[in-house]
Amino acid sequence: MDLFEYQGKEYLARFGVPIPPGGVADTPDEAAEKAESLGYPVAVKAQVQVGGRGKAGGIRLASDTSEVFAHAEAILGMTIGGHTVRRLWVERALSIAREYYASFTLDRTAKAHLAIVSARGGVDIEEVAASDPGAIARLYIDPLVGFNDTTGLQLAAQAGLETDHVHVSAVLARLYRCFTQGDADLVEVNPLALSTAGAVFALDAKVTLDDNAAFRHPEWVEFGRPVGLDDRELRARELGLQYVGLDGSVGIIANGAGLAMSTCDVVNQVGGKPANFLDIGGGANAEVMAASLEVINSDASVRSIFVNIFGGITRCEEVANGIVAAIDRVGMKVPLVIRLDGTNAREGREIVKRVESEMVISSPSMMGAARLAVELAGGGR
Repeated sequence: MDLFEYQGKEYLARFGVPIPPGGVADTPDEAAEKAESLGYPVAVKAQVQVGGRGKAGGIRLASDTSEVFAHAEAILGMTIGGHTVRRLWVERALSIAREYYASFTLDRTAKAHLAIVSARGGVDIEEVAASDPGAIARLYIDPLVGFNDTTGLQLAAQAGLETDHVHVSAVLARLYRCFTQGDADLVEVNPLALSTAGAVFALDAKVTLDDNAAFRHPEWVEFGRPVGLDDRELRARELGLQYVGLDGSVGIIANGAGLAMSTCDVVNQVGGKPANFLDIGGGANAEVMAASLEVINSDASVRSIFVNIFGGITRCEEVANGIVAAIDRVGMKVPLVIRLDGTNAREGREIVKRVESEMVISSPSMMGAARLAVELAGGGR
């Protein structure tokens, strides 16, 4: 479960990580009211689960009520990375001396926790890794040993934090406690800021919680409540689908998150633009396919749908039967391109072939099917 910034900060604060005072707002009036209670200057920040907010104009500083109101009006409704901004975080702006990067995640290959710290915060860590890899300190942490003060000091010093390493070390320990005791897959703070007063604060928060640990955290229910979802996403959630709405014209259905992401990439590669990310997992039966087609078919911006299935445990003929049954139940408004590969793909293609028409077309290759879907969408853009 990916958290919004304001949720991530709330979670970090439970483990003692300092965050600037702030609050959520859903309207310009609420934003102005929140700013008045915090005191100026403030930062008005778009709440979307995607990076690049600052570059897109989704983070703005305000020194009075009129500026807060104007910024809130401009940011609410903005589209950033295919996500519509429906909620703001209004935060007291601090005087910053230095900005750092810090994160904890699990390196499955190394079978250890991985800490990453850099003295160059405030920019994409990928950019730092490409331009100056020596500016990034990496340290593997044995989960059985954990993270102590010595580890924190070592990591901060290795990252070149100069005299600030003592201040940062204590916060790193709290971030690690959030990562482990809080059952997170990722805890990332960029920037982790040192104020001119010598205090360290998390100015941003990217937190991904491990869904497998949800039984230990009944409080996570609040995080999962729909916030800022558009009509498509709300309907998909009601139907139990793993769906994220985007702003393209090629609808995508795939089985598996990796394949769904690859399908989005291939559609982009051949000149199109995905309208959504939809992972049906292993449940490609008639009910799941009908629900998936219902959501995508109701999106007025979709001009073609690309169903990309790789059969493994779920065999392709079962998927094909599910697709055929779903087509009968859903009044299709746009052409459907189907690609089946993997276990019993030949049998699955034969089943689909029986219902082929101008509205239902099969293609054996992923690239060929993507090109066809983009072409049917009028270029996909």
